Amino acid sequence: MEQTAPTRKVYPVAAFNRRLAGYLARVRDVWVEGELSELRRNPAWATVFLTLKDPGSGACLPATMPRSAFDALAPALAEGERVQAMGRLQLYEARGELSFRITAVERVGAGDHAAALERLRRTLADEGLFSAERKRPLPRFPRAVGLLTGVDAAARGDVVAAVTTRYPAVRLVVAETRVQGPFAPAAITRALDALARSEGVDVVILARGGGSFEDLLPFSDERVVRAVAGCPVPIVSAVGHEQDEPLCDLAADVRAATPTAAARLVVPDLDELRGWLGRARQRLGDGATRAFDRDRVRLERSRERLVAAPGLLVERRRAGLDRTGVRLQALSPRATLARGYAIVRSEGAVLRDTGAVEIGTPIDVELGAGGLAARVEEVRP
Repeated sequence: MEQTAPTRKVYPVAAFNRRLAGYLARVRDVWVEGELSELRRNPAWATVFLTLKDPGSGACLPATMPRSAFDALAPALAEGERVQAMGRLQLYEARGELSFRITAVERVGAGDHAAALERLRRTLADEGLFSAERKRPLPRFPRAVGLLTGVDAAARGDVVAAVTTRYPAVRLVVAETRVQGPFAPAAITRALDALARSEGVDVVILARGGGSFEDLLPFSDERVVRAVAGCPVPIVSAVGHEQDEPLCDLAADVRAATPTAAARLVVPDLDELRGWLGRARQRLGDGATRAFDRDRVRLERSRERLVAAPGLLVERRRAGLDRTGVRLQALSPRATLARGYAIVRSEGAVLRDTGAVEIGTPIDVELGAGGLAARVEEVRP
């Protein structure tokens, strides 16, 4: 009996690859962990090519990632880092090559993160983002204080309580946002920009309570650090515990150990201000009293000098007249006559030369006491 061969379903390669690609496209939002290797990136390419490698077995999975998403990672990924990548399977139909299209990636392991953060810290430090010359002083009396913190975070209550207790006159502008997870850096950056542009805000507190190393990573994200460094108003960073040092602490103008300490830094204490004003008022009063006493003593001395001045002036003038009288007396012809000299006149004129008279000329002789009338009997040259 003749048998009929079964009918075969045969696919051309292109159709098979297309159908396989359709099946693979259903596998999406899968997380894969591996070590980053064979990284290939070119500014002219829209896609970054890499391989996820299992360090235990050596198994490899080719992967791709949009270059824009890869470049947005901070710090940048480097070969050898262990990551968890979320994505979907896809098939390059022309060559039948399977790859894993990555849509999100997270680093794994504190050591890897610490190494990446150290690289980023050195890069930003070289740019001068952490230099002391960039640090700005905090305003003495801020009009409004911006507070950026997590949703329902305990840090919010600590800051609000401390600020309102110390300086009730200040206005608080609070922005609650994500502070943990892969979406936190973008949310923090947006909230910080909005706070800095709020009317009257003169200083911003960036506050987050303690947490693990991974919990605080958003505050070391390059986007957040650059936003803190570029903020138009001074920033006080109070992130984590005192032993923690996220990179935003280095870029901020002032670092506070706790959110409460940050509140004490940004606003003055009202009781201290009142005490200071009281002491200043006392100093002003004492200064005014001392100035009044000095002026009173000076005026009294001036009055005494004015009263004594006429008498002193008369005495000085009398002494001057006495000295002048003595000099005049010494120069007076009378004083000369008193010493035995005489003044001889002829016809009213004083004789100084014998050639001016002849024998028989009548003359007058004035002595120190009285005078004589005489006639010239002899002329001697």
